[in-house]
Amino acid sequence: MFAQAKIIWSLMRGFRLRYGFALLCLVLATVINFGIPLVGSAAIDYAVAGRAATADTPGLIALILRVLGGPGWLHDHLWLAPVAMVVLALVSGVFSYLKGWQAALASDGIARRLKDELYDHLNHLPARYHDRTDTGDLVQRCTSDIETARQFLAAQVMEIGNALFLAGAALPLLLSLNVPMTLVSFSLIGPIVIYGYVYFRKVQHVFKEVAEAEGALTAVIQENLTGIRVVRAFARQEHERAKFSVPNARYRDRSLHLLRLMSWYWSISDVVALSQLGLVLIVGAKWIAQGTFSVGLLFAFLSYLGLMLWPVRQMGRILTDLGKTAVALRRIREILDVPAESEPLADAALTAAPLSGQLTVRDLHFHHAASDLPPDGRGALNGVSFEVKPGETLAILGPSGSGKSTLMHLLLRLYDYPAGSIQFDGRELSSLPRSWVRGQIGVVMQEPFLFSKTLRDNLRLGRGDAPEPEIEAAARAACIHDTILSFEHGYDTLIGERGITLSGGQRQRVAIARAILKRPPLLILDDAMSAIDAETETLILDALKARRGQATTLVIAHRLSTLAHADRVIVLDHGRIIQTGTHAELTAQPGLYRRLWQIQTNLETDLKSELKSS
Repeated sequence: MFAQAKIIWSLMRGFRLRYGFALLCLVLATVINFGIPLVGSAAIDYAVAGRAATADTPGLIALILRVLGGPGWLHDHLWLAPVAMVVLALVSGVFSYLKGWQAALASDGIARRLKDELYDHLNHLPARYHDRTDTGDLVQRCTSDIETARQFLAAQVMEIGNALFLAGAALPLLLSLNVPMTLVSFSLIGPIVIYGYVYFRKVQHVFKEVAEAEGALTAVIQENLTGIRVVRAFARQEHERAKFSVPNARYRDRSLHLLRLMSWYWSISDVVALSQLGLVLIVGAKWIAQGTFSVGLLFAFLSYLGLMLWPVRQMGRILTDLGKTAVALRRIREILDVPAESEPLADAALTAAPLSGQLTVRDLHFHHAASDLPPDGRGALNGVSFEVKPGETLAILGPSGSGKSTLMHLLLRLYDYPAGSIQFDGRELSSLPRSWVRGQIGVVMQEPFLFSKTLRDNLRLGRGDAPEPEIEAAARAACIHDTILSFEHGYDTLIGERGITLSGGQRQRVAIARAILKRPPLLILDDAMSAIDAETETLILDALKARRGQATTLVIAHRLSTLAHADRVIVLDHGRIIQTGTHAELTAQPGLYRRLWQIQTNLETDLKSELKSS
């Protein structure tokens, strides 16, 4: 429990003064609340019952009587007692409000800081981490787990302070009123606290199971909503419903198990708390009958027990919520403890000048399973070597799984290569800061991602200060300008999540325009025109030819017509370069390239013949 308290204390960094003020308001509210039963006790014993104030009268009762004008004055003006009690309750309520307000401001500030820190850290984690982690689980940790911590910091931290202060202040106060009755009043408090602590220790793992089940449920929901069009296209609604029912039932079972445990706790603590009140009432009534106790003191003790028992019973709930919060914070810490992408120390000499586009790859090896190469040497890339001069266009061809996209990911430093060398202008890639490298590269991914923003915002993603004429010029080069103007709001058209309101070809053309607008020294097109028709593809390739020399361009494609304009072509197979040369050279020599060229050419010829005959 001390470890959890240490974590909570560290979270309060920057907000401890605000929590201190809230705690001060809590103390003042509690002290004022302590005065209410004293006023009632004094009025009952000395104004209503006519008991005389003597040297044996408890000091606090005597003080209350002096403030209210004495027993005789209070007897003649009995309305003073309830008015005083109402005024004290109102003042206590003001301080309680201030306490809750300050605690809420502090907890919301901590939650905001924690979300910002977690979100920023996720954006700097290695690609390997995101490859193996469910997005839904990450979303659940960034929302539900942080909300659990926020609720604890807003309410339960103050309840801990309230319980501790009540235990520390109420005991001497009650002892000053009557020592034997104080012992009776505290006889069952200890068992309630011990029971709460044992309960906390027992159910902590249940909270972890509930959180993990909720994370799995969120992951299924997120995946289903992301692929909702595919689900409908294949009429898989019933299958998805059945798949969803499994984690949903697991989450329900875990939650019901937790609720059963909590119901047992509240039931047992209710019995113990009521037993404590009953014990005080029975003993007090007996002592009143014997003449050794007064009705006013019994009222005071019952009132103080009413103030104390709820916070004491809450200690079990507080400890339970502390366990739940500890689990949530542990899940958050699991993310924050993952090392961010390593960055070399910035060398001003290496990053002083932008890249010219000179790219040299030597004996490059990589394997996705781990940072080390597999013992049989068969990785995603196995000894790849080539060189591209500034302004050249290099085309890369190969069957699926040959290592084309992996090569692009290494150039972007999404992964680090364990063996070999990649150099930009003679500068080793691994010695360059990732953010600087990515700032020098324009890329169109195999599956272009567009944000739920306007088209203009999506185009400016890589260059936020791009002027309007350059935006339109890049859109024209990508053959998307006229299409954008056909929309009702033009460049201010808001596209849906992941660009869902655009067709596949339109998304690719927007992504190409975005990369061109960045004006990078190195442009990578990773199968960027697979959803674009042949006529539009020709227009885009003509625009890229007109820009030849402005940027080194790497083009990955399966359609050989896309590659024919390149200065040089390399053919990959099983992570190795098996052919290299110009389009004319490769079509003239036997090999994979010529076979693919013949297949595609024959298909196009047959298709044209069928269209003519029909």
